[in-house]
Amino acid sequence: MRRTYLRRLLLTGTALMLVGSSSALPGWTRSLFDSKPLKQDQFAILAHAVGHNRWKLLVLEQIKARPLCWKEQADGLVEPSLNSFDFTGICSRYLDSNGYSLRTAGDDTKKSVRLRLRQRRNGLELQALDPNRSTAVVVAKARQTRRNKDAFVRLKLEPGWQLERRAYQGRTLSHVYFANSESLNQLRAKASKRPSHSFRMSTMAKLPRAPRPPSLYAGKGPIQLEVIPFRP
Repeated sequence: MRRTYLRRLLLTGTALMLVGSSSALPGWTRSLFDSKPLKQDQFAILAHAVGHNRWKLLVLEQIKARPLCWKEQADGLVEPSLNSFDFTGICSRYLDSNGYSLRTAGDDTKKSVRLRLRQRRNGLELQALDPNRSTAVVVAKARQTRRNKDAFVRLKLEPGWQLERRAYQGRTLSHVYFANSESLNQLRAKASKRPSHSFRMSTMAKLPRAPRPPSLYAGKGPIQLEVIPFRP
């Protein structure tokens, strides 16, 4: 009788442990947070040049209409005008992972997946990258790569991506998401099917070249040249 009781107790305890650790099991987890849509034109996704070759991500939000938190320059860069006035209640800044993160398929992505800026020959890319995976997912792009410590490069979100606000039990929080309705695995699968720039270049190099047109003198024997006598 005692053994039966102990066995039931152990089974019950095991079941409770499984329920308590359900977040570690695929398909059982549900995100702690929700998200709400935002007005995309009230935000600017910016890249700030740091040092000789690094870039830092910055997200600005225009809460009130005036004064402007940023201004577009004639050269295509963005001036952070919020530094010239007290922007409390007017502008918000999101500087690091405490202010922004990734959300895919209605769930927060795991912490190992990071946002990073990478410079390419044709511009900048904001990538979602897992160090354990080789395929990076492009979240936003910029054609401009001019480095200016007093101005920023503005990036544009790729199709399918948008900024959303974190919410908890119906209450909005200050945290901002780079959100996509598809899962990260789906986005990786699509990214892996896109040929890279180096792959395209190597493919072009291997394509057969068109034959050169035959020379006008082909098959006509040696060409007679006019001999000009030397006169000292």
